[in-house]
Amino acid sequence: MEAAAGGGKMQPQISLVRLFLACMVAGGVQYGWALQLSLLTPYVQTLGIPHALTSVMWLCGPIAGLLVQPCVGLYSDKCTSKLGRRRPFIFTGCIIICISVVVIGFSSDIGYALGDTTEDCKVYTGKRLHAAVFFVMGFWLLDFSNNTVQGPARALMADLAGSHGPSAANAIFVSWMAIGNILGYSSGSTNDWHKWFPFLQTRACCEACANLKAAFLVSVVFLGLSTVVTMIFANEVPLDPAVVAQQQGDGEPSGPMAVFKGLKDLPPGMPQVLIVTGLTWLSWFPFILFDTDWMGREMYHGRPDGSPAEVANFQEGVRQGAFGLLLNSVVLGFSSFLIEPMCRKLTAKVVWVMSSFIVCVAMALVTILGSWSLGDIGGNVQDAAAADKGLKSAALALFVALGFPFAVLCSVPFAVTAQLAASNGGGQGLCTGVLNISIVVPQMIIAVGSGPWDELFGKGNIPAFGVASVFAFTSAVAGIFMLPKLSKTSFRSVSMGGGH
Repeated sequence: MEAAAGGGKMQPQISLVRLFLACMVAGGVQYGWALQLSLLTPYVQTLGIPHALTSVMWLCGPIAGLLVQPCVGLYSDKCTSKLGRRRPFIFTGCIIICISVVVIGFSSDIGYALGDTTEDCKVYTGKRLHAAVFFVMGFWLLDFSNNTVQGPARALMADLAGSHGPSAANAIFVSWMAIGNILGYSSGSTNDWHKWFPFLQTRACCEACANLKAAFLVSVVFLGLSTVVTMIFANEVPLDPAVVAQQQGDGEPSGPMAVFKGLKDLPPGMPQVLIVTGLTWLSWFPFILFDTDWMGREMYHGRPDGSPAEVANFQEGVRQGAFGLLLNSVVLGFSSFLIEPMCRKLTAKVVWVMSSFIVCVAMALVTILGSWSLGDIGGNVQDAAAADKGLKSAALALFVALGFPFAVLCSVPFAVTAQLAASNGGGQGLCTGVLNISIVVPQMIIAVGSGPWDELFGKGNIPAFGVASVFAFTSAVAGIFMLPKLSKTSFRSVSMGGGH
């Protein structure tokens, strides 16, 4: 069986093994993304940026997603390069990711060279403004380049999947995400990088900084390898430039106007999918952005800018949080292969709603555990300390339990979108980019609101997790009434050929 590749040409059917290798770049990008999620919120506070402002730093992700993914998706749908539609964007984005990661890793050294301080990092605890500026610049560049790669990478899987179907393609994509997460969170939870690469430790960059620097440099190597594998095995059929020129000449909008047209002419059922997706991500982003910080502050009672003992407690909590995310990713990887049979047996709607109820309970338990550990429930901090080991074990158990609903989050909305787009004539890149809008808008809301919200109650990360539980319940209820009723067999039978 062959799938339309666009422009009148056909994309040959490929094996599952080749499809798996063609998606390896997703693992490389996710490696760096896992490091970003587990290490950068705690690390940036060591440069003098207060906790209340760290959430604002994460605004770059949704802004990049809002601007980059729909446009990149659109342009990749119409790209006539000899390399194919998606691979030019994937290759360019990966190069920029490597540059941005190097800037982030060496931001402390750059700031030291520009005069932040002349003191050794072991004794200096003040602000490092130049380092913070370069860190934020690298951080924003990283998110823009991540979005340049992720949209075309998902659309590439849609183009190549053919008769394997959208659910199989998304299972492969999510499995590579899990592999990248496992490698990234393993790197983030390791405290010996500075021993293995002692030359990375400088007067401006002590142990925690050297660990981060080394982990990011290793991620660059893995990303380079995964990009080469994807470029080799994702053998795309190029679009016919004459056909694309004729489409544009017939009055079809181009540029940003086509993105607005895509929003106006969404397939039936897609607006409801966007709304439920947005509510679902509102329930996830507090945990995604602040999980390791929560472990360091609420569960291990540390502070990144406190006494040496508090700093040590905070770093230990961050490492344990990264280890919890590693376990989460193992469950994510195994769960990704259960999504298709579950959707065929229960329908995607039931699986999606069920996962939202699980998140609702989990976020409520995160709130309770954090409050209990701080002594807000059942007495004071000393009373909570008696159950300290049990609380930390329960926190890790929650990280593990969230692996299954995260697999649903990373797979089902995209598979539903791919099916709706295919039934409406294709345009996988644009539809995936439009879906991304319902992801980045919730992230902007959480990034802007969680810091002031937490400061209002003076409870660190806990209030944001309480609100996340409410959003998860809302998304479950909305899913019951709003999600389209897709057939149980459609995820396997619908071809994902992404042509116009």
